[in-house]
Amino acid sequence: MQKNGGIELNQWNEKLSAPAASLAERQAVGRIALEHKHTYRILTEGGELLGRVSGKFAFEALATSDYPAVGDWVIADVLEAEGKAVIQRVLPRTSSFSRKAAGFTSDEQLIAANADYVFVVSSLNRDFNVRRIERYLVAVADSGAEPVIVLTKADACLNPEHYMEQLKSLGDLPVFVVSALDGTGIEELLALLGPGKTGVFTGSSGVGKSTLVNRLIGDARMDTGGIRESDERGKHTTTHRELILLPNGGAIIDTPGMRELQLAETEDLDASFPDIERLSESCRFRDCRHQAEAGCAARQAVAEGELEEGRLRNYMKMQRELAHVEQRAKQQEKLQEKRMEKRTRKRRKGERYD
Repeated sequence: MQKNGGIELNQWNEKLSAPAASLAERQAVGRIALEHKHTYRILTEGGELLGRVSGKFAFEALATSDYPAVGDWVIADVLEAEGKAVIQRVLPRTSSFSRKAAGFTSDEQLIAANADYVFVVSSLNRDFNVRRIERYLVAVADSGAEPVIVLTKADACLNPEHYMEQLKSLGDLPVFVVSALDGTGIEELLALLGPGKTGVFTGSSGVGKSTLVNRLIGDARMDTGGIRESDERGKHTTTHRELILLPNGGAIIDTPGMRELQLAETEDLDASFPDIERLSESCRFRDCRHQAEAGCAARQAVAEGELEEGRLRNYMKMQRELAHVEQRAKQQEKLQEKRMEKRTRKRRKGERYD
């Protein structure tokens, strides 16, 4: 039984059994359901707690991705009388779905952890953009989670096959056509999210993520509205990432809509563009940029109608973007080394005066 926002550990990852068996007194294993300015809502077997990381944790964290994220499993000291907790460590992640943080940094922003599936959501209307879906799939490829495409608002679409046809260039991926209004495809989605399974819903604003989430959980927990007839977009959108437990024992993580998903340094284009990678092996020059070089197999494939021009352009755009992110990452790595050296000198200086 789940109680007061609690979670049954035996329904989840078998790897939790060892940490749970070796807890110190007044410690608990919990899962991060919500994060706001380094305050966390944690689901434990004993119920729901509010928590923050310990001072030691904060001191040893080198990057924002070291901090707990929604979906993370953590070990925390429980302050039962106050209904609070102090997070001591994050358990190893089985998957991590991230993007590049906003601004001029190369840091990764962890969107969700320990997901089995990342549902890339798009709507069956004018908002549909296969190139945007392609970008999301690149971000999912190295996450450790399985990508799934979800096409919403099927009730308002007369020809979903038109959109399905455009997805064929993305490879053999599971695609669900759903409607939160009439229930089309809902049971099939729920079948993926059985006991111990977690799915992250991501996509642009207004594609119907939160309305779909509400249908899956059976209530109106997320703040949503109808569709504006003028542009077929939702009136309200999710403003935070939140893990929600499903009645069947699974969990879903809803995320805010993104204007554009910025790629992180760790992304690898090979997994998402295997067709272009194969063509690259046949190019005359090993460092072919697929622009105007002689003997470019990718350009030849475009000319012969075997490869979409838009797909190749998108690949090249993301290739340039990742090269830029990698350059910034190297600069930040040097700064991080300097910080570590400074921290080590301070620690040694303190030890001399003890």
